[in-house]
Amino acid sequence: MPQITKASIGRFVARQGILIAFVLFMVGFTFANQRFLAPENVMGVIRSSAILGVMALGVTFVVISGNLDLSVGSMMSFSTIVVLDLHDKLGPTLAIPAMFAMTLCLGAIIGFLVGYLKLNSLIVTLGMLSAIHGLTLTYSGGKNMDIVDKEGTWFSVFGQGDALGVPVPILMFLGLAALLGIVLAKTPFGRKIYAVGGNGVAATFSGIRRPRVILSCYLISAFCVATAGLLQASRSLGSQNTVGQGLELEVLAAVILGGASLLGGSGTIFKTVIGVLILGFIQNGLLLVGLQFYAQYVVTWVIIILAVWLDIAAKRGKLLSPIA
Repeated sequence: MPQITKASIGRFVARQGILIAFVLFMVGFTFANQRFLAPENVMGVIRSSAILGVMALGVTFVVISGNLDLSVGSMMSFSTIVVLDLHDKLGPTLAIPAMFAMTLCLGAIIGFLVGYLKLNSLIVTLGMLSAIHGLTLTYSGGKNMDIVDKEGTWFSVFGQGDALGVPVPILMFLGLAALLGIVLAKTPFGRKIYAVGGNGVAATFSGIRRPRVILSCYLISAFCVATAGLLQASRSLGSQNTVGQGLELEVLAAVILGGASLLGGSGTIFKTVIGVLILGFIQNGLLLVGLQFYAQYVVTWVIIILAVWLDIAAKRGKLLSPIA
C-alpha cells in the first residue's frame, strides 16, 4: 500500500486542487441557493458559456504550442460586427463565409508574425488587441450594429435555435470540441503541436516545421473566434462594437483552469471544456448568492492566479518551494 506523505498530498493538491476547489464551490452554492442545480439553470449556464467555450477551444491549441493569444476578445468583436453589417448588405449566405475569411486573415497575420518572424506572442497579440479594436471601430464608424429585418431572417438559428430540445450553441460548442479533440489527440498534427510546445528546438531538429505549426494554431484560434462571433451575432441580432472586450482574460482563465500549461506542451480539449464549465458555474453561483456582476472580475483574477500557481506547483512537485 503506497504511503501517504506530505509531499504526495502536496503533489495531489497541485494537480487536482482546482477540481477540489470547484467541488467545494458547487456544494457551497447548492446550499446557498437551491436553484443552482436546477436543470433549467444548468442548461442556461452551459448555453451562456458556449461562446466563451468555443473561443477557448482555439486558444487551447495556441497555448499548447507554447504561445499566447490576447487578441481573441477584439477579434470576436470584429467578427460579430462584420457579419451583422454584411448580413443586410449581402445576405446571411454570403455574409457568414466573408466574415470567416476576414477573421482568418487576421489569424494568419498573427501566426506569421509569431511563427515565421519569431516575435514574442504576448507582445504581438497584445498589439493586435489594440489594432483589431481600432479596425472594428473604423469599420463600424464607432456605431453599434443591428440587423434591420430581425423577423424575416434564418440567421437567428445559430444563437437562438434548438435541435431535439438542446440549444444550437451547446451543440456547436460540443461538436467543435469533439472534432478538435480528435485532431489534437489522434492525429500527427496534434502530436506536432505538443512537440513544438514542449521543446521547440528539439521539434525543429526532428524535422517538424515549427513556423507552419504555429501558424496553423493561430488559424484554428481565428476560426473558433469567428464561430463565437457568429453565435454572438445570431443570438442578439445586434451588437455593440466592444462586445468581446475583456473576454481574452476569461478565455485564458478557462484554458489554464482546464490544465493547459502556460509553458506549453500540455493540455487537452476535454479539460478545456471542464475549465469553461468551472468558470461558468462559479460566475453563475456568485450571481445566485447575491453578489453583483462586477464581483466576477475580482473572482476571475483570483482564479487565474490560483490556476497559474497550481500549474507551476504541479511542474515542480510541491505547492511551495524556496527555488523559483
